[in-house]
Amino acid sequence: MAVLLVRAGSGHRIERHGRIDSKRAGLSYPEPRGRSTDDERAAPTRRNVEPRKSPRPTLARVASRAGVSPSTASLVFSGSGPVSEATKERVLRAASELDYAGPDPRARSLRRGRSGIVGVVVDERMLHAFRDPIKIAMLDGIADVLGGVDAGILLLTETGDGAGLLATAPVDAMILVGCSPSVDDSVAVLRRRGVPVVVVEGLSELGGAVISLDNREASRTLAEHLRELGHERVAVVSLPFAKDRRRGAIPAGWRSSPSITPVDRLLGVQDVFPDASVVAAAASSVDEGVAAGRTLLEGAEPPTAVVAQSDLLAAGVILAAEERGLRVPEDLSVVGFDGVQVPGLAAEYDLTTMAQPAVEKGRAAGRAAVALLADEEAEAVCFHAVFHRGNTSAPPR
Repeated sequence: MAVLLVRAGSGHRIERHGRIDSKRAGLSYPEPRGRSTDDERAAPTRRNVEPRKSPRPTLARVASRAGVSPSTASLVFSGSGPVSEATKERVLRAASELDYAGPDPRARSLRRGRSGIVGVVVDERMLHAFRDPIKIAMLDGIADVLGGVDAGILLLTETGDGAGLLATAPVDAMILVGCSPSVDDSVAVLRRRGVPVVVVEGLSELGGAVISLDNREASRTLAEHLRELGHERVAVVSLPFAKDRRRGAIPAGWRSSPSITPVDRLLGVQDVFPDASVVAAAASSVDEGVAAGRTLLEGAEPPTAVVAQSDLLAAGVILAAEERGLRVPEDLSVVGFDGVQVPGLAAEYDLTTMAQPAVEKGRAAGRAAVALLADEEAEAVCFHAVFHRGNTSAPPR
């Protein structure tokens, strides 16, 4: 799947959270309106479209009408050279009179040998990506930077048809957002094409510029917080490790998974609780958190604390606890990761979490892509998450 986006405006806000609504945390959508009935069936509106009476106006015609040279008219539309305001106004007026929208972008791409498009690959279906506040915030940061250099964005996924498009998509550079279990395959395809790559939270040995987060240190901070509270039975709900994204036990060779984010976050917890039980989610979503939470809480000795590798997963665990009549944090402590607002969470829940600067990560990825396009060295940046105590963690002592 691919979606071509124009530049997104900045200003995406990441806020704090509250309590889960039992109806999937506000993630349902209304049915389309305007359905036809037996008595009144909707019929398509048909109209004849007249053929174009004249060819597309050219820059040369605009220049002639404005009384300037084609090169001067070109400078007006490209904004790449000094042109007086009077001349600029004359050229734009002539363009308007001729219904000239600007130079053909296809011809410009052929001349430059570039498409003017940067691909952005998300590690899951678009359905999930656009419900994840972290993904949205990173995309906002990327768009903020790329919009400043007039680059378009082509959104792709590593699932379904999107994986095949990595080999053919007309892009000048690619940003991989979210380090999935398939990231090594994706990078290999792009390197064979000679496409510059920026990886957000990936292994440096894969190649390309890497924008990272201190995932292990941040998760260790959460685990140490739980240990200080006196918890001993601690469980983890992890992000996906395997390429098949199955929910359940983590794979035997999980430490060598190219999906570095869940690996480092689990290692951080195991630095403090080496025997912590783990259930892998199939995606970062409230529904997956509910399913994993049910699995963990139905055992003979359920955990007294759960470390979820995203706030969405943590919210689902809270809902699973409520289903069993457990109170958070009195009966179960739940900590998350990201520092985002989870839809449907009410004010009484202020999630204990590690807040990461997602918009800034996106901007850093955008700047790295711009540097690579200019044949410059891209800066590798490591961001740090900040502990937020919240109120979803406490007993036992």
